[in-house]
Order: sequence, then structure tokens, then C-alpha cells
Amino acid sequence: MEKGNHSEVTEFILSGLTDRLELQVPLFGVFLVIYGITLVGNGGMILLITIDTRLHTPMYFSLSNLSFCDLCFSSIISPKMLLNFLAERKSISYTACAVQMYLSIAFTDVECLLLAVMAYDRYVAICNPLLYTVTMSRQLCKVLVAGVYAAGVMDSMIHTCFTFQLSFCSSNIINHFFCDIPPLLALSCSDTRINEIVMFAFTCYIIVISLVIVLLSYVYITSTILHIRSPNGRHRAFSTCTFHLTSVVLFFGTLLFMYLRPTSSYSMDTDKVASVFYTLVIPMLNPLIYSLRNTEVKDSLRKAMNKLLTNS
Repeated sequence: MEKGNHSEVTEFILSGLTDRLELQVPLFGVFLVIYGITLVGNGGMILLITIDTRLHTPMYFSLSNLSFCDLCFSSIISPKMLLNFLAERKSISYTACAVQMYLSIAFTDVECLLLAVMAYDRYVAICNPLLYTVTMSRQLCKVLVAGVYAAGVMDSMIHTCFTFQLSFCSSNIINHFFCDIPPLLALSCSDTRINEIVMFAFTCYIIVISLVIVLLSYVYITSTILHIRSPNGRHRAFSTCTFHLTSVVLFFGTLLFMYLRPTSSYSMDTDKVASVFYTLVIPMLNPLIYSLRNTEVKDSLRKAMNKLLTNS
């Protein structure tokens, strides 16, 4: 792999979602609302789980970490994106670009693996309910979550180091709204074949491991639910998984579309739309998915609001 001369590029220019000037202010308004809902939704979920002792369970411990991940993920992308909608010069320094890419990949990996941990939690809760509190102990939950963050940090470090050893000498205009691997590889004047192999291999590794855990968990969950004689019992058991399944389908579906395609089929405009979905829209939707039809969360929120109104 050709090592890059970092003095060739000191900053990048982010082209953004569109170059049409008449759309900049409306898009700023739309994504400001999305970011605001993301902050309130995920921040509120973390606060609610923290203050209500009834939600101090393994499932909600994982959910609070998912909300933290979504909050950080969106905050890595949204502020710079919002600023660039109104800025004449949409620049980002070389170092800031590397940091943005590093953090975005890390939290993408964390979200993938957290969804796998949550699938395993649902498997234990439904297939081995009598052993749930023993199997999903507080210590195991902490170890699993720590492992998830460690894996995300290590994988992100590998991708970032490989990408920023490349030379960027022909142009510094990134055809994207944030620093991501595919548009940076397209920009490089170095041989990127090794980088493409590394991106494909490690992305496959994280996504495939997560998906295998999710699929195996739901095979056993489905088998167990089908053996429940009571229709109400089957409905109640499956309803505890619908929130998680929705998040899994949305997140993994977008990632598979984004990263596990041949370079020849790569389209900047198509991938910008997909990137908006998994970096900004899904972090906004997750707290809504887990709260709108979740009785425990709604009861906890109602209790917190009543307490707040009483104290005021």
C-alpha cells in the first residue's frame, strides 16, 4: 500500500447532500428537527432508565447503551452537517475528518453488536425464563457491553489507519456529507485494493457475527413461542421482540446495502440517501420504536411526568 504524503491535503471540502442553494435552508430545518428529536428521545430514554428502578434489568441496560450509542452517533454527524447547510465553504480539517470517520465507524460497530446482545437477552428471557436473572447477571451484562465497545474501537482504528495512509493529491472534495470510507477511497490517488479488501473483510466480520447471533436467537425464540399453547401467551412473548426486530431490520438492512456491495455498483447519490437513513433517521426512530408500544416504558414515563407535575 502506498503511504500518503499528508502535507498534500490539510483539509477536505464536504459537498453535502445537494449543491442546490434553494434546498439548503429547508434541509437545514428538516435535519435540525430530526437531530432535536434524536437528542430528546435518546437522552430521555437514558434518563428514564436511570431514575426508574423498575427498568434496572438487563434488557433496559442494553437499551440505555443503545440510546447512548445513537445519541453519540448522531452528534458526530449532525452538527457539522447542519453548519454546512448554511456555510459558504464546507471545509473540514484533515484531523477532524479522521476523527469523525473513526468515531462514526466505532459507534456503527457498537450498534451492530449491541443489537446482537439484545437478541441474546431476548433468547434467554423467552427460552429460559427461570434462569434469566442468573444467566443475564449484572456482571455478564457489563462484560458483554464492555466487549462490544472494545470491538468497535479496535475495528474503527484499523479502518481509520488504513484509510489515512492513502494519498489524497488529485482533489480534496469529498462527495458526501461526512467523512466515510467509500467516498474517501474514491477520492484517493493511491492503489485502494487493499483498503477495499480490509473494509469488506472487517465489515463482513462484524455484521455477519451480529446477524448470526440475531438469527440463531430468533430461531430458538420462534420455536419456543410456537410451542406455547395459549394464543395470548404467544402474542405476549412475541410482542416483547417486535421492537428489537424492527431495529434489527432497519439497521442491518441499510448497512448490508451500504457496505457489502462491489465497488462497481457504488453510487454516491444513492449511498448519501442510505447514509442519511442509518446515521440520522434510525437514531431518531429507535427511542420511538422502543417506547410507543412498550407498556413498561410508557408507565415509567407517565410516573415521571406525574412526579414532575406534582413537584412543580
